[in-house]
Amino acid sequence: MEIFSKNHYVHHDFRGGFSIKDVLPVLVLEMSYKNLNIRDGSMAMNAWKTMMFEAKIQQEKDKIKHDLLKYCELDTLAMVKIFEVLKKL
Repeated sequence: MEIFSKNHYVHHDFRGGFSIKDVLPVLVLEMSYKNLNIRDGSMAMNAWKTMMFEAKIQQEKDKIKHDLLKYCELDTLAMVKIFEVLKKL
């Protein structure tokens, strides 16, 4: 994130943002959060809270856990892919 927040790499399509959600669709066109049930950190925090403290049915907890794992998986892969793009510069 520091590379983008300190303007070491700037792209007009970041629209002034530097979070992974701003950078990923510009640098790695084939990757996106838009098809996930959990698409950002706020949603992830709320889902975790629901899973831990509010969900009563195990099936609901399992669904939230699955969605959180998919979100975390994409977040991690996105950082790797962004790093690979930056290494080529």
